[in-house]
Amino acid sequence: MNAILALEDGRVFSGRGHGAKGECYGEVVFNTSITGYQEIFTDPSYAGQIVVLTNPEIGNYGTNPDDNESTHPYIEGLVVRQFSPISSNWRSQQVTDEYLEKFKVPVIADIDTRAVVRHLRTKGVMRGVISSLETDAEKLVAKARAIPKMDGTDLAKTVTTKQRYQWETGTRSYDPTEAAGKRDQPPSNHVVAYDFGIKQNILRMLVDQGCSVTVVPANTSAEDVLALNPNGVFLSNGPGDPEPCTYAYENIRRLMGKTPIFGICLGHQLVGLALGGKTYKLRFGHHGGNHPVKQMETGKIEITAHNHNFAVDPDSLKESEVIKTHIDLNDNTLEGLRHRSLPLFSVQYHPEASPGPHDSHYLFKDFVKLMQEWKGR
Repeated sequence: MNAILALEDGRVFSGRGHGAKGECYGEVVFNTSITGYQEIFTDPSYAGQIVVLTNPEIGNYGTNPDDNESTHPYIEGLVVRQFSPISSNWRSQQVTDEYLEKFKVPVIADIDTRAVVRHLRTKGVMRGVISSLETDAEKLVAKARAIPKMDGTDLAKTVTTKQRYQWETGTRSYDPTEAAGKRDQPPSNHVVAYDFGIKQNILRMLVDQGCSVTVVPANTSAEDVLALNPNGVFLSNGPGDPEPCTYAYENIRRLMGKTPIFGICLGHQLVGLALGGKTYKLRFGHHGGNHPVKQMETGKIEITAHNHNFAVDPDSLKESEVIKTHIDLNDNTLEGLRHRSLPLFSVQYHPEASPGPHDSHYLFKDFVKLMQEWKGR
């Protein structure tokens, strides 16, 4: 079937439709990861977005339940150069086309994704529509312009869990000898994880570090979290603009100094706001598994996984309170911070790296070390 991608500035791309037949609407962003498309599909941080994948061949290794980062895809639609109608991998349980059709996600393929990405890099992210129903490009452009902007939108409330739950599963790749040893011991730390759009690999990695994990809804009060007697609080990734999430950063303020806190992605932005800082929207965001980040203290470079459209303004933070620990080498945006006196640190990128490189896994160990030090104070 034929399909059209129409952007709000009037740019139109024609291609072939796959996945679900119909229309989808959202903010169009691009991701530069080479592999891990299923993890991208199911990352709740992509709620409200149409994703362009720069890797030209998508779908060739199929899908399987183990690679999900949540219970279902959160992307609104998918834009690719070539979409494989078959899968060739021993782990595949369902062809990617059937998987996206099942979850009603439209796909447009056979278009020049390089041209789409260059356009977004030049003009910035913008609203768009994928349609396999409407053939009038002007009507689709008008629909794109009518889509509500994500700026000022609290999407964390729409993707968060509705009720508290326990998570007990570790990663598949974890050293079985070490894992077996830890299974024979009771968990050493109880972590309460705020779900602003949390990815399951984050929870697996916390379990790998010997933590018992309680996941709570995004709007859970600080008092209710402290009543769970946590050894530490984790602030997850998530979609949308952090500034409307006033309930979240007000809760973080009430938790600061009472328990160790580790935040990533949206959690990092909320930490910045809780510290009195400001956030702003990037021109085309950071999305991919190959972003170089520099550790300011050691000079070491990490290759990291990113998925965010907003960033913390470093100049809005008080130097007397905050140490800037990491910067992005592509655009010098703030990628990490640590409080000078309180047990609190955060990073903008995704150390669980699913998909992505493993350079930043050490941050989970740092969190455990911080919790142990806090218990021993």
